[in-house]
Amino acid sequence: MAENYLNSKFNIIAFLKKAVAVGASDVHLQVDEHPAIRIDGKITKVDMPVLTEDDISIAYDILLPTHFKGKVNAVFDLDFAYEIHGVSRFRVNLSRQLGKSALVIRTIPYSIKRVTELSLPESIEQFATLNNGLVLITGPTGSGKSTTIASLIDYININYPKHIITIEDPVEFIFTNKKSIVSQRQVLIDTPTFPDGIKYALRQDPDVIFIGEIRDKETVVAALKAAETGHLVFATIHTNDAIQTVNRIVNMYEPSDRDFVRSQLAAVLRGTVSQKLIPISNATGRRPACEVLVVTPTVKDFIEKDKLGEIYELVKKGSFNNMITMNTSLYRLFEQDLITEDIAMSYSDNKNELQQMFRGVFHGTFGPSGK
Repeated sequence: MAENYLNSKFNIIAFLKKAVAVGASDVHLQVDEHPAIRIDGKITKVDMPVLTEDDISIAYDILLPTHFKGKVNAVFDLDFAYEIHGVSRFRVNLSRQLGKSALVIRTIPYSIKRVTELSLPESIEQFATLNNGLVLITGPTGSGKSTTIASLIDYININYPKHIITIEDPVEFIFTNKKSIVSQRQVLIDTPTFPDGIKYALRQDPDVIFIGEIRDKETVVAALKAAETGHLVFATIHTNDAIQTVNRIVNMYEPSDRDFVRSQLAAVLRGTVSQKLIPISNATGRRPACEVLVVTPTVKDFIEKDKLGEIYELVKKGSFNNMITMNTSLYRLFEQDLITEDIAMSYSDNKNELQQMFRGVFHGTFGPSGK
C-alpha cells in the first residue's frame, strides 16, 4: 500500500530524507505521475499528488551542481551526485521521456561494509590482495556492483599503503584516507572521459585504479593497458556472467583484432564477480547471489583459445579455487530458507541445471553443500 510520507506540496529534500528513512534504494520522479520509491527491489507509488513540470524543474534545480547550471537544455541525460549531510549521498540521473523531465535518484550510504557484511563470499576479498591485473564486477543495474567495489577498495585502503585512483561518473562512495591515499576523479569535472582519466592516472603514481564503468572500446583499451603496466584495475560492466563478460569485451573489437585482444585479456584478467540481488522470502531485504571466476592457468588457456564454454564447466568444479556458479549460490540461499525454489528458478540463467540440483541429480543426492 502506498504511504503518505509528505504533505501535498512537493519538497525534494524532505522527500529524499523520508526515502532514506524507509530504506528506499531508488526514487522515481516523472511529470504527471505520483512519486515512486523502490524498496527491496519493488517499486511503490507514494500517496501524493502527481508531479508537475514545475515540481521536477524545482527539484533538479535544487539538486543540480553549479557546474551543470545552464547545461540542462543542451543535453538529454545528466548524471551527477548530491549529498544531504548527515543523511546520505545520492546518484541522480536527469533525463527526458515523452518530452518531459524525469529524475531517477539512487541512495548511496555513507558506511562501506566488509564483503562478509554484504553476505558475499569472503573469498572475493582475495582480489583486493592482488598487486596487478584486471578484476571485473558485473551484473545488471541495481545488483550492488558499486557497493561490492567500494568494499574491495576500502579493504585495500584499510590494509595496504597504496595510491588508489577512482574514475567515476559520478563519484558515489566517498573514501577517507586510511593506510592508502585515495584520489577520486569525476568524469566531466576532474577529467573529460573515462579513457582520458585512465591515461592520466598512469602518470599519477597509482597502485590501484577503479573505473566506474566500461562502456566502450576506448575504455577497454585504456583499462587493459593499465593492467598490463603493472597496476591492479577494478571495473564494472553490465553483463550477467564471466562468459558474457569476455564476449562483450572481445566483441567491442573488429573481427581481425579479436585474437589479439583475447590473448591480451587472458594475460591480465584475474577474476570476475557477477552478482544479482535476490528478494528474501517472507521478509524484508535482499541477498546477493553471485558467480565467482578465478582466472587459473587453465582459464587463461580457454580465453586465449576461445573455448569459453569450457570455462563454466571449470567454475562448477572449482570450489577449491574459491569459484562458484550462480546456480550454486542460488541453491545455497534456498538451503538457508532465505528464498523459495520458485524465486531461485526465476533468477537463474540456466534453469535446467538448477532444476537438476533441486532434484539432487547434478551434485549428487544431497545437493551442492553436502547436506
